[in-house]
Amino acid sequence: MSVFVQSQSESSRPPSTAFEYLRIAQAVIQNEAVAMNALSEKIPLEFAEAVEMIAACQGAVIVTGIGKAGWIGQKISSSFASTGTRSHFLHPAEALHGDFGRIGEDDTVFILSNSGETGEVLQLLPTLEKLKVNKIAVTANGNSSLSRSCDLTIAYGAVAEACRLGLAPTTSTALMLAIGDALALTLSERNGFSNLDFAKFHPGGSLGRKLQTVQEAMRPLGSCRVANENSIARAAITSQSHQGRRTGAILVTDDAGRLTGIFTDSDLVKLLERNEDRRLDQPLRDLMCPQPKSICRGEFASVAVELLAEYSISELPVVDDDHRPLGILDITDLI
Repeated sequence: MSVFVQSQSESSRPPSTAFEYLRIAQAVIQNEAVAMNALSEKIPLEFAEAVEMIAACQGAVIVTGIGKAGWIGQKISSSFASTGTRSHFLHPAEALHGDFGRIGEDDTVFILSNSGETGEVLQLLPTLEKLKVNKIAVTANGNSSLSRSCDLTIAYGAVAEACRLGLAPTTSTALMLAIGDALALTLSERNGFSNLDFAKFHPGGSLGRKLQTVQEAMRPLGSCRVANENSIARAAITSQSHQGRRTGAILVTDDAGRLTGIFTDSDLVKLLERNEDRRLDQPLRDLMCPQPKSICRGEFASVAVELLAEYSISELPVVDDDHRPLGILDITDLI
């Protein structure tokens, strides 16, 4: 596979306008897109063999490469690890100075080199041979020294780099990354990797919050205000206090402990605004919002956010299978 873009002449003046910058950017992206599309239409059959080889691996996938290929390798290793395939990145230079000890006999080594002749990478091969590990190469050259030394080669063919000089690794590294992503995601589907599995590996950041279960995000029952539906409202409001952030609602239950209603701070404010505070001496069942929206344990917090937005509410009780409250989700805890 060979892809070329029209390049700027060495002797022409450097680009200096927004139009010229955008034209160059378009050419770079189109170059990589054309190469990517050509690869997608003719994926080497060895790709499927690589899937099975990695799936059968009892150890970890050790990804290695140097220079730009090394940076791509780190991302591929991270993608493997986050989608259910245990993986680590090994820098070739560090491997030659003791880090070969990171490789076990049950591991598979995934090697990236566009030329297949990278000196630092080729130096790994004698020791990898002694370790008797499976080796998968990703390279442009299926007849390279690297390819001949590996058990399996995914060769994407010769490509013209998007760089004007044809030197900076750009299109070749984009193809390496695409092959790595495709392998990681194909393996995850083959192995039945679920969103719950994904959540275990992504507890932090905005992605982690999306994948939290409601039990992980909620304020537990011990931090909530809970009262029987027959309790007098005034007493229920004034008699319950908790350390930490105050919840903006009282969870109302029946004698069996099942959720029957909710009485919020907004409900209290409305009574006061209407000068109906005398009604606070009535049972909660007369003032509460009956059959409130709730969410069952096991659901994702992202589903709770959708419910809060859809019904314009600020508190969402979390219940078990018998509709007994387990806690409450406050909109301020989720946004």
